[in-house]
Amino acid sequence: MNLNTKVECYAASRPQQGRTQNEDAFLIGHEGTPFAVLCDGAGNAQQAAKRVISLFQKLIREGAPEELAAPECWQRWVKLLDSSLLGGTQSTFLAAAVSNQEVMGTCVGDSRAYLLNREGECRTVTEGASKFRLGSGKAESFFIRQPLTSGDLFLLLSDGAWTPLGGPYLLRKAVVAALSKGLSEVPSAILDAAGRTGRADDMTAVVLRVGR
Repeated sequence: MNLNTKVECYAASRPQQGRTQNEDAFLIGHEGTPFAVLCDGAGNAQQAAKRVISLFQKLIREGAPEELAAPECWQRWVKLLDSSLLGGTQSTFLAAAVSNQEVMGTCVGDSRAYLLNREGECRTVTEGASKFRLGSGKAESFFIRQPLTSGDLFLLLSDGAWTPLGGPYLLRKAVVAALSKGLSEVPSAILDAAGRTGRADDMTAVVLRVGR
């Protein structure tokens, strides 16, 4: 792992309109291997999402950095997390760890990851991920391995954030407009765009950038 890689990461989250409890949860970690994780719970949702994040934080702290490049590592972690919620609450799971100018991670459920490169092209990275959540007993790891160059943005969105945008075009538009004010403004700008006609669900957006 390149410990000199600079990683910037910011997030914003808002509850469904008319509610105070937010059933999404996220965590950004900078110690050791930089990472971001986003979960969207169901059932006793807030507790489910927080439990997954707590367990993942322990796994990634105890895991060797070189393991992150192996799909088998993420598959093993997803099985453990799936079993930990089995028979109770469920949660999506979208995780991204940064090592040597690459994002590696996994997607479980209907949260999505996007790449907006420095040329302004935006695409979905997690197309084809299984919709089964952790706790269903059917969760499958969709492995992410995405090289990043300086200026590329990696975005993590819960379904409450990406669904209203309808696709990469409006997401790109919101991000590009916010970048002139700084990377820290991007997550809130995404949620502003997604919630323009109201927040039908909890919504969370995370952005990360390396080497700048």
